[in-house]
Amino acid sequence: MRSKIVRKLKRKTAIRAKISGTALVPRLNVFRSNTHIYASLIDDTVGKTLLSVGDRVLKEGKNQKKTEKAFAAGKLLAEKALKEKIKKVVFDRSGYLYHGRVKALAEGAREGGLEF
Repeated sequence: MRSKIVRKLKRKTAIRAKISGTALVPRLNVFRSNTHIYASLIDDTVGKTLLSVGDRVLKEGKNQKKTEKAFAAGKLLAEKALKEKIKKVVFDRSGYLYHGRVKALAEGAREGGLEF
C-alpha cells in the first residue's frame, strides 16, 4: 500500500513541477474521492481559487454512474469558466492516471468549450 501512495506522490510532484496557472490561463485541478469528483480553476501567481465545481451540485446526477457525473461536472465547470471569460486552461490531473473519471471530466470540459 505504501508504494502505491509514493508512486502517486511522485507523479503529482512531477506534474506540478512542469505546470503552473496564471490569471489568463489558470490551472484546472482535479480531486477524486471514492464517491465524488471535484475540479477547480486556480491562479498560482496569487494562490487564489477562481472557481470550483463538484459532482455533488448536479441536480440530475442522482441515478447516473460516476463517470457520467464527472463528464457533467466538466461541462458545468466549462460553462462557469466561460462566464468568467476564461477560455484556456492547463490541466492538472493531480497524480491520477488519465483514465476513467479524470478523463471523463476533461472531455466534458473540452466539450463545454475549454481549451487545454
